[in-house]
Amino acid sequence: MTTQMSVDRLRGFIDLLMESLDDPVDGAEIARRAYLSRFHFDRLVTAALGESPGAFRRRLLLERAAYRLANRASVTDAAFDAGYGSTEAFGRAFRRSYGSTPSAFRASPSTFRIESPNGVHFHPPAGLLVPGPTERGMGMDVIDRMLEHDLWLSRRILDAAATLTDEDLDRDVRGREPMPYESHEPTVRGMLDRLVFTREVWNAGVGGRPSPLPGRDLSIEGLRQRLEDSAVEFTKIVHGIRDRGEWDTAFVNALRDPPETFTFGAMFLHVITFQACRRGELIEALGRLGIDDLGYGDPVEWERAVLDRSA
Repeated sequence: MTTQMSVDRLRGFIDLLMESLDDPVDGAEIARRAYLSRFHFDRLVTAALGESPGAFRRRLLLERAAYRLANRASVTDAAFDAGYGSTEAFGRAFRRSYGSTPSAFRASPSTFRIESPNGVHFHPPAGLLVPGPTERGMGMDVIDRMLEHDLWLSRRILDAAATLTDEDLDRDVRGREPMPYESHEPTVRGMLDRLVFTREVWNAGVGGRPSPLPGRDLSIEGLRQRLEDSAVEFTKIVHGIRDRGEWDTAFVNALRDPPETFTFGAMFLHVITFQACRRGELIEALGRLGIDDLGYGDPVEWERAVLDRSA
C-alpha cells in the first residue's frame, strides 16, 4: 500500500470508511466528514488505496458477509448486513468476487478475503487488517522497536528537563525510599544520570571494560551526549547478539559485586524493563515540576510519530 499522504491521515480516511459500513450515508456525506469535497476525497483515497472509496467499502462489506456465512449466518441475514436490498443482488455481487453462490460458500467456506490492491481487509469480529508501510524505519523487528522507543522517549525527557532551572533539576522530587533499580539521588538530575548510566555500565560489562563511574558529566548537554554515545554502542551490541543468535549465550559481568552470570537475552530484557520504570519515574517527577506533556511513555505514540515522519 503506497500513498503520498501521511499515514495518519490515510488511516483517518480508512476509519471514516469503516465507520460508514453500517451507516446509510452516501459518498458526499463521508467526504464532508473528512472536510473535503467529494471529488477531492475520492481522488485522494483512490490514489492511496488503489480502489475507489465505494469499491473499498463494498469489498469490506462482502468480506464481512463471507465471514458471517462461514460462521453459519443465513444468506438473508448476510445480504441485509452487507447493505443489499435483495438476496438476488447480493448473490450476483458475491459470485463476481468469490466465484460461488453465498449458499455454496456457506456450505463449504474458504478464505473470506478478496484480493485487493492495498492489503486492507476485514478483520473479525468487527475490525480491519491494515498492513504497515515498508519505508525506512518501519521494517524493524520488535528488538529494534524497543531500542528506538527507549531512545526516542529518553531524548524527549532530556529535552523537557533542559527547560528546568538548576534549582529544579536538583530539587528532591521523590519523597520516598528509592526502588533498587532507581537512582539513589531523589532529583531529576540524579534520575537522568541513572537512566543514561545503566546503558553505560552494561556496555562496559559486556565489553569487559572498567566501570564508567568516575567523572560523569551531569550537565544536560553532557547527559545528552552520554545518552547518544551509550545508545549507539548498546544498539550495536544488541544487533550483534541478535544477528548471531546468541540470546542464550552466557557471560560473566565482572562489574557486579560479586561477579554474576547472565545470558545476553536476560541482560537485554533487564535493561529494557527497568529503563521503562526509570522513564516512568522521570515523567512523574517532571510532572511535579509542571511539565505534563510527555504522556506516559506509550510505545504506540512513538510508532505513530515514526509512521507519520516516514510517510
